[in-house]
Amino acid sequence: MSKTKHRRDGEGTGPDAALGAAAGGSAGAGADAAATMSDAEHDDDVAPRRVTRHGVVVVEGARYADKGGDHGPAGGDGTDGAPEGAEAVEAPPRRKKLKTEVYEAELAKLAIELHKLEDWVTYKKLRIVVLFEGRDAAGKGGAIKTITAALNPRVARVVALGVPTEREKTQWYFQRYVAHLPAAGEIVFFDRSWYNRAGVEHVMGFCTELEYQEFLRSCPEFERMLIRSGILLFKYWFSVSEEEQERRFLARLGDPTKRWKLSPIDLASRTRWVDYSRAKDEMFAYTDIKQSPWYVVNADDKKRARLNMIRHLLSAIPYEEVPSPEIVLPPRQTEKREGYMRPPIDDMNWIPETY
Repeated sequence: MSKTKHRRDGEGTGPDAALGAAAGGSAGAGADAAATMSDAEHDDDVAPRRVTRHGVVVVEGARYADKGGDHGPAGGDGTDGAPEGAEAVEAPPRRKKLKTEVYEAELAKLAIELHKLEDWVTYKKLRIVVLFEGRDAAGKGGAIKTITAALNPRVARVVALGVPTEREKTQWYFQRYVAHLPAAGEIVFFDRSWYNRAGVEHVMGFCTELEYQEFLRSCPEFERMLIRSGILLFKYWFSVSEEEQERRFLARLGDPTKRWKLSPIDLASRTRWVDYSRAKDEMFAYTDIKQSPWYVVNADDKKRARLNMIRHLLSAIPYEEVPSPEIVLPPRQTEKREGYMRPPIDDMNWIPETY
């Protein structure tokens, strides 16, 4: 197991003292959204678990009956997928969107902590892998862009693999992902990962049932192997409700700059909402293990989701501020002293100043 122990929401020791009010109010949503998952401890084995016809995974000692959103098989008010005779659960009131000025102020504080973490990763030669999974339009890409905007691209890399080539289809399934794992002093963010097999490939029929079952068996062992090698692995599931996903899809339709995000697979997912819910539940049942747990992010509010996810990641990795030497700017070389004369400014090809 990794030397750095994974911590549940609210138990991190790294940035808590430094963050303080930086993420105070924003952390509550993430902790509440992940309560069902974070309170569950699972056996190390990967014996099959039972999935009911309602899509609710039953695991002894843990409850996966997610409430509302994409957690339930049909989303909506949280009652569509309930077993017959069960009491209807009233959906919690929808929270107001986080104000932009509040979001930017909190994000600026968290960005400083991300810089400290980045320096610590480089200093200690750590290897970190962060997986982003979730339904289409759940906000995974936006969260990754927000995080990496504050980081050095030579330290933090984003991996977003496309459709496998004919050659890759004949390889060991995890092989093309292994090639992108971090070296010492690197952080790799996977915008979708090897869990494609448990999600879109399984639901859309892009893999055989045998390949799917083999993935569920081998994935926990693969991740344990990564962790034993010293990699710190974090898995985040961005959970979005049916209504919010629909709103984001419609927004993409009306925005020419975002229409490329509506792929044929995205459109097909609308007709397979329940199938994806069941696939996600079964995936969690097999792969939410002690060494590599899933963390669920309430992603209906993108701003809150980003803040909560960043704060959780910071809390899960004990880090310290690395002392850096004082930087003193040297005197600039002057043209006069060097006897240099610039060519006429009109000789250059200047672009039109339209703005």
